[in-house]
Amino acid sequence: MNQEKLIRFTSVLLEFMFYSGILVIVTLPFSLRLLSQYSFVWIGEYYVLLLVVFMPAGVFGILIIRNLVKMMRTVKEKNCFVIQNVASLKRMGIYSFIISFLFLMIILFRPTPATVMVILTFFIAGLFCFVLAFVFKEAIQYKEENELMI
Repeated sequence: MNQEKLIRFTSVLLEFMFYSGILVIVTLPFSLRLLSQYSFVWIGEYYVLLLVVFMPAGVFGILIIRNLVKMMRTVKEKNCFVIQNVASLKRMGIYSFIISFLFLMIILFRPTPATVMVILTFFIAGLFCFVLAFVFKEAIQYKEENELMI
């Protein structure tokens, strides 16, 4: 019973993150201007750079969430070891590496510890996604071999 609640909660959270992420990306030009006027003056200096990095990074973040939503559907169906999940994990790995690369551009102009953490986090997430894709692919092969034995 607790697993079902966790799955339901995670699904709802991912849906919320997906739609709120779209809202954040759409309002990003306005939000950055607002922040540069009232809180972080330096944002105004790097406004274009931040838009060039944050907008595509946000889009790739949303694509990662979309793939997680697809994977959660297979978890709900109790059939998560399918080739579509391997493909989703590989895509999420690629998207994570792209986000890491995008944030490297910020390091060149305004290096901060937070930016380094974002780069490392998404780089490690990308590696993890590829390892997990390999594990899923192996599990699928074992599952198919077992099904043939019966």
